Amino acid sequence: MAPPIQNRIAVLRAERDLSRQQLADALGINYQTIGYLERGDYNPSLELAFRIAEYFGLPLEAVFSRQPFAPMSSQLYRKEDSA
Repeated sequence: MAPPIQNRIAVLRAERDLSRQQLADALGINYQTIGYLERGDYNPSLELAFRIAEYFGLPLEAVFSRQPFAPMSSQLYRKEDSA
């Protein structure tokens, strides 16, 4: 079994105030699939991964990764090293 693909679907849904059902309807899939994806119980097909990224208007690597994502706050509020 392949390791789960990490994703930011739950975060992206929350930012846009979308329910699992609303996202599933927009993508033409079952709402339970969204839950499986968010929990890492299911790896999306390449086609579904592209549809999700396109729905959110983001590049694929902003939504999915093989490595765990760093917390959004650490990416947004990185302290610059002073030289």
